[in-house]
Amino acid sequence: MRANVVGLGLIGGSIALGLRSHGWHVSGDDVVDGRAAEAVRRGVVDQAGIDADADITFVAVPVLAAVDAVQHALKATTGVVTDVGSVKGAVGTGVDDERFVGGHPMAGSELEGLDGADASMFNGAVWVLTPTPATSHVTLSMVTKAVRLLGAEMVAMTPARHDEMVAVVSHVPHLTAASLMGVAADGAEEHAALLRLAAGGFRDMTRIASGHPDIWLDICEQNRPAIVSALDRLIDGLTDMREIVSTSDRDGLLGRLQRARAARSNLPSRISRPEQLAEVRIPIPDRLGAAAEIFTLAARESVNIASFEVVHLAESNTGVAVVLVDADAAVRYRDALASHGFRPAITPLS
Repeated sequence: MRANVVGLGLIGGSIALGLRSHGWHVSGDDVVDGRAAEAVRRGVVDQAGIDADADITFVAVPVLAAVDAVQHALKATTGVVTDVGSVKGAVGTGVDDERFVGGHPMAGSELEGLDGADASMFNGAVWVLTPTPATSHVTLSMVTKAVRLLGAEMVAMTPARHDEMVAVVSHVPHLTAASLMGVAADGAEEHAALLRLAAGGFRDMTRIASGHPDIWLDICEQNRPAIVSALDRLIDGLTDMREIVSTSDRDGLLGRLQRARAARSNLPSRISRPEQLAEVRIPIPDRLGAAAEIFTLAARESVNIASFEVVHLAESNTGVAVVLVDADAAVRYRDALASHGFRPAITPLS
């Protein structure tokens, strides 16, 4: 099988690596001078340029450029074409061709460009496809097979429905994180210690605000109606929450928090068997190589790490490694850590 990837950034590079890992021949093109050659040098693609006979072309360009890029790909190739933009309305109405279906992989990284490209990025991710009446069954079938080959789960919906939903689960959360970060930054001008006190919850909620800001200008322009509608709903929700707090409505507050907790627990997770896992929290000592020891000891004890993150303590500059491991290996791992000066604590997920 042969593929083109137009736009060799984080997503395009990851698609190329993923397809090559399954034996596909991948050609790559990019408007940035030298980027395609760099992708060849790094082994991200097999060759630079557009393969006219490729079975499928992935267009991974900024959303404002997507319509033109897709139309060019359709003219330059004989195979099917799909894009990966996070807004589907414009490309859905702007491209009327049986060889095209819009797409949006719900995956990413805080890294940028080819430096963040990862063949396994889409493993367990949701990949939305947005067929229109013009899309042929052959096109939808071929793109679905490629998406599943990359490890993603395909979900199909209309472009309009996609834009409404992604405004809630992706676009507005980013804008909310940016707004909250702005509130904290304004306060930090008056209270220099404020940001240093930022605990894990604040860091978790504002993490996405560290994403590259340029792409959000195009996203907000392309998906403006859906984003404004979702922002209105969020503002209404915050207004209700303000009333509950200001009137000391304990029952109302408890109900809201319980509902949110239940909904949060139902979010999809790449952890498929949480009842068989345990959480090990490990304060990271202030010594050289301490974080690396956590992984070294896991490997030595044959303990598989299912998930890993670091949360920072508000009271100091130190962090806590939060590691998910098989429950039946948790005690063995804890003892190995303790013997090397760590102070781990175990909490079963079940």
